[in-house]
Amino acid sequence: MEILNYINGEWVKPDAREYFDVINPATGQVIARTPLCGKAEVDAAAGAASAAFPAWRRVPVQDRVQYLFKLRDLLKANQDEISKLITDECGKTFDESKAEMVRAIENVEVACGMPHLSKGEFVEDIASGIDELMIRQPVGVCTTIAPFNFPGMIPFWFLPYALAAGNTYIIKPSEKVPMTMQFIFKLIEQVGFPKGVINMVNGTKDAVDGLLEHPVIRAVTFVGSTNTAKYIYATAAAHGKRVQAQGGAKNPVIILPDADMEMATKIVADSAFGCAGQRCLAVSLAVTVGEARNQFTELICDAASSRVVGYGLDAGVQMGPVINRASKERIEQFISLGSKEGADVLVDGRGTVIEGYERGSFVRPTIIAGVQPGTEVWKTEIFGPVLGIMHVSTIEEAIALANSHVYGNQASLFTSSGSAARKFRYEVDAGNVGINIGVAAPMAFFPFSGWKDSFFGDMHGQSMDAVEFFTQKKVVIERWPKEWTRKF
Repeated sequence: MEILNYINGEWVKPDAREYFDVINPATGQVIARTPLCGKAEVDAAAGAASAAFPAWRRVPVQDRVQYLFKLRDLLKANQDEISKLITDECGKTFDESKAEMVRAIENVEVACGMPHLSKGEFVEDIASGIDELMIRQPVGVCTTIAPFNFPGMIPFWFLPYALAAGNTYIIKPSEKVPMTMQFIFKLIEQVGFPKGVINMVNGTKDAVDGLLEHPVIRAVTFVGSTNTAKYIYATAAAHGKRVQAQGGAKNPVIILPDADMEMATKIVADSAFGCAGQRCLAVSLAVTVGEARNQFTELICDAASSRVVGYGLDAGVQMGPVINRASKERIEQFISLGSKEGADVLVDGRGTVIEGYERGSFVRPTIIAGVQPGTEVWKTEIFGPVLGIMHVSTIEEAIALANSHVYGNQASLFTSSGSAARKFRYEVDAGNVGINIGVAAPMAFFPFSGWKDSFFGDMHGQSMDAVEFFTQKKVVIERWPKEWTRKF
């Protein structure tokens, strides 16, 4: 697939000197080449978006969302083809890719409610003859700097809300996975948005810096590692922009003795090893409490050992590869480091080779028991199919352990006790909380939260947080004396 930019309603062949090889992580084959564009292409996209903004913001909101209804229908009709692209360039199983696109489509559907979501407020007679109202207006040109792990979904945490609110947009896909968004933009072209309303630029840091520094871009959204999120947040804020920057995670799950162990094991395995552990809501640490230790450990080791690993388009495969060889090597190094730090590697995913896919970047599910607080394996987001196990005596200790971490993206509890569940959801320091849920992924009509070093900004993606982020409030106080109105 040839990777092009999309600027001002036209496909533009980049004038790039360097390209990034897009590799199918299951086969090791080069399937596309991403042009590494720079600030000139960003400037062209920003200029197009800025020129389109005045007319787009004046399109009535009920007319703007009609474009989104068309896009929703096209995404649904092409869901299987998009999902195959995600699997080929990202490595997920086909079912995981389809589930990703379901979430993307849900966000488009919620954003179609913008005529209601963007309503302001009005108070009559705040003083004699004086009324006050608050209205929402778009902020201008906005952008998303997208990650590799959800190439179809994450841009839709932001894009549909911004467009429905009257903003124009630029998307920069991850250079590792450009094919999904390239295809989606062909659907966007079919929708018939006015020229310049939606644009796409490919590239790496030069393109990112161009977006962060460009004077006409007013709002930036990002999902990725914490170090990069800090950079995005600081740089964009220094240039006077609104920022949503979702960072990394080290998500704990607490297993109480009264939990349904078979259910808990299945759900935790799906959370830890689904998408090969490459998602910000993946469970990274299982904290067993009291008598839960032995049974859960035995069951989760069995679940890890029996998971079928392979190419995501092959029948029966439950987990695909990680994104590339560098990621595979990094994950394997952390498994080795865990052993050196004194933990026990109960199920070892290192050195995985799948027959017929010998060049693939595969790491089998891995279980490391006896992880200690303060070690690298405890501190660092490994971003792979590796689950650490820790043990404490009480739920109070477990919550304290979870809260001691710098991250606060997700935390989950498995129990049959309502009082324990209430205590946990009240006390745990995490933005997304699961009770007998392994992946606490909010529906599109709730915000995707995140605390501490897992998020930088104020408003999150999805739902009313996205509406707040992509609009600015204008408060009007007005007086119409009776002697003036009598003239009419």
